[in-house]
Amino acid sequence: MPDGSKRLFAAAKLASEARAKYRFLPAAALPPDLPSGPIAIADMANAFGVTHRTLHFYEEKGLISADRIGLMRVYGLNDVLRMAVINICRETGMSIAVIQEMMEELHKAETQEAAEDIFHNALFARKRELTSEMSTLHRQMQLVTELLDYDSAAETDRLNDNRDQSALTDQERRCLELMVEGQSTVKIAREMEIRLEEAQALEAAVIQKFGTNNRFQAVAKAVLLGIVKT
Repeated sequence: MPDGSKRLFAAAKLASEARAKYRFLPAAALPPDLPSGPIAIADMANAFGVTHRTLHFYEEKGLISADRIGLMRVYGLNDVLRMAVINICRETGMSIAVIQEMMEELHKAETQEAAEDIFHNALFARKRELTSEMSTLHRQMQLVTELLDYDSAAETDRLNDNRDQSALTDQERRCLELMVEGQSTVKIAREMEIRLEEAQALEAAVIQKFGTNNRFQAVAKAVLLGIVKT
């Protein structure tokens, strides 16, 4: 039998024997090149594609534990199987806190079926989180696209629209400058020494001349067109 096949067979046998003994852990694929017997930390790290520091971190969090043979840190069969489950969870993006909670539930599982249910519930919860994250990313992508489209439309307006800063009266331009500064209508009226109704009328005129729906859009368009600077 080729060496590769022997390793696969040995790994499958190891997993089968271990799961029969530790029935409270869900089935998880083991690396095909695990050595038999207690596994040194270097072999454990290489097998699961993690660093020694990661294994130490998992030990600190109580997820796995190491024994010692002389000065060498080694892991037993149960910890190898736990590591297989942990590794899958980490690859899905589960947090350490969630994995800790799941492993605590698995410790209390009284049947293999219960252990599998706990594992699947954790995966379904992670799937819901990922779906929510995808929805958020989609909304953010839409917003970025809309902003970029707005920039393009503003540039087209600048090239094709003869209405520029000269279309604004002196009062409207001063009002716009104060709007860019984020001043409220009340403060604009006070700064320009005019009545509140006049300030409101100036704002409305500026918004209308820029072909926008509100003061924020008017300010954004004025900045994009270079009529005022922030």
